[in-house]
Amino acid sequence: MFNGYARNHASSPKAGLYEEITANIIADLEAGIFPWARPWGTGGGNQAFALPRNAATGKSYSGINVLVLWGRSFEAGFSSARWLTFRQASGLGGAVRKGERGVTVCYADRFVPRREQTEAGNAAQDEPAMEEASVPFLRRYTVFNVDQCDELPEQCRAPQPALPERQIVPHAEALVAATRANVRSGGAQAFYRPSDDTVHIPPQPAFFAQINYYRTLFHELGHWTGHPRRLNRDQSGAFGSRLYANEELVAELTAAFVCASLSIKPTVRHADYLGSWLEVLRNDNRAIFRAASRAAKAADYLLAFAGEGLIAAAACAEAEVAR
Repeated sequence: MFNGYARNHASSPKAGLYEEITANIIADLEAGIFPWARPWGTGGGNQAFALPRNAATGKSYSGINVLVLWGRSFEAGFSSARWLTFRQASGLGGAVRKGERGVTVCYADRFVPRREQTEAGNAAQDEPAMEEASVPFLRRYTVFNVDQCDELPEQCRAPQPALPERQIVPHAEALVAATRANVRSGGAQAFYRPSDDTVHIPPQPAFFAQINYYRTLFHELGHWTGHPRRLNRDQSGAFGSRLYANEELVAELTAAFVCASLSIKPTVRHADYLGSWLEVLRNDNRAIFRAASRAAKAADYLLAFAGEGLIAAAACAEAEVAR
């Protein structure tokens, strides 16, 4: 979840737009949240990760607005990359649903104050002088995703792309089935819910590189191993706490160990996701040792469901690919 944009309305009303957007992005980067590196799309397809467009004009957003709108899309799980203002929705015969929260985007331009226009005009339309006299400004707009609107014309909603077929890795599927974990496929979020002992993951075709589905699935199954009935790790840490960060690191390393054992090579490097754990590692030079030890136990716990035959099958499959 790209949390910074959920804080738009909590920002000081006196804060400038530059400061507001920059502060939100910095906060998310410091938390290790990189929406442009997320390995799956939203809404079961890849449309929401496309460059966002204005649904009324068809024009693409650019610059910082792309990151702002991507962040909001990932946070809310929108299926569309189309956005428009409240007035544009009304003008098209539609309406933003009551209670929906918009997101702030900005329009950058320059203007020349009237006095400078006169002086530059007297200087024989001196373009460098006009440029020097111009003043940059930002104008803010609130836009809504078309998923937040009703009664919009059909042309405002680009057709959902057809999902590709799943790229199944049989020995990985067999291991997941052998655990008998309650894995629920669907939605736009990947997480483990301890309260009902369920693993949630987007459908595999929603991943930009389908092999990363398994990396994410084994990450969540890494959390699953920590349940009191299994390896009984402390999973009570709140988001942002050191305990939470330690558990996330265990799950990430578990996914790396399991994927390596099954000869699965994700295209997303695990090191790309360590940003949120840097503080833990800097403050405790033994943290990585403890996390690796716990991850090894978690990986062994999962792989025990496979048995030696399945691991051998994975090795054979890897050898066939290498030929």
